[in-house]
Amino acid sequence: MNVLWALSSTETILLGALGIGVVLFIVLALFVIATYNRLVTLRNRFKNAFSQIDVQLKRRYDLIPNLVEAVKGYMKHESGTLEAVIQARNSAATAGRNAAANPGDATAMTSLSAAESQLNGALGRLFALSEAYPDLKANQNMLSLQEELSSTENKVAFARQAYNDAVMQYNTQRETFPTIVVANFLNFTEAHLFQVETETERQAPRVSFA
Repeated sequence: MNVLWALSSTETILLGALGIGVVLFIVLALFVIATYNRLVTLRNRFKNAFSQIDVQLKRRYDLIPNLVEAVKGYMKHESGTLEAVIQARNSAATAGRNAAANPGDATAMTSLSAAESQLNGALGRLFALSEAYPDLKANQNMLSLQEELSSTENKVAFARQAYNDAVMQYNTQRETFPTIVVANFLNFTEAHLFQVETETERQAPRVSFA
């Protein structure tokens, strides 16, 4: 009888431990599922935010060749400046495509930031030189391009802020404990901001032909 009682007690303990193990496994599984879904939602949110930047950057890149064509006839002796603008525009467009393919990637976002800074610098030099051409400043096509570029730059700045806010929310959630354990295990890497690295890039290029 004592032996049977001992076996019964052992079985009860084992069943109890098994039950606790099953409950803990279910709780852990639910936590991992909930964490995964939350991280996916936040990741998709910042990727969608970057797509809004991408739309405006593409619009900007499309406007720049028109700008160069508009000033070419007036600034015949500034071919080096015009070529620098086109080269910077092409580099930025390539960096933009790479970033759009993988929003948040550190290398892609850093390259885009640097390319945009170079493009802003090239445009700034072009606009500074254009001040010496009164006929160009009065050209209606240039005035229209001025308005479009200014509007696009404002939209880029607004979209970049929305993207950075979404990245910060994702990174903050990802870095909290115990979420970071699940994030690392499931390869949710840190997202990179689209940062303004220089004062020149902090402001839209000034276009004034008034």
